[in-house]
Amino acid sequence: MRSDVQSKIIDIIAREAVVEPEQVRPEMTLEELGLDSLGLVEMIFAIEETFGISVPFNANEQKGEFDLSSVGAVVRAVEALIAGRGAAVA
Repeated sequence: MRSDVQSKIIDIIAREAVVEPEQVRPEMTLEELGLDSLGLVEMIFAIEETFGISVPFNANEQKGEFDLSSVGAVVRAVEALIAGRGAAVA
């Protein structure tokens, strides 16, 4: 069963990758889903807006503080940011 955070993130990623949410699995990479750099930035903005967090992401860096290695890694990174904020997700 997917957590609420995971479901919301998968919905965001699916929308940006133009695929159905059912096609998105935690072990998939964003590249496998066909997300280009613009889609990646749009995904980050949508995550920030949805969860009221600030994602430590610099589009000019290949590697940053925010783990984008897979869908599951993005979910875990967002969950950690939410936990660090000390507030519940609505």
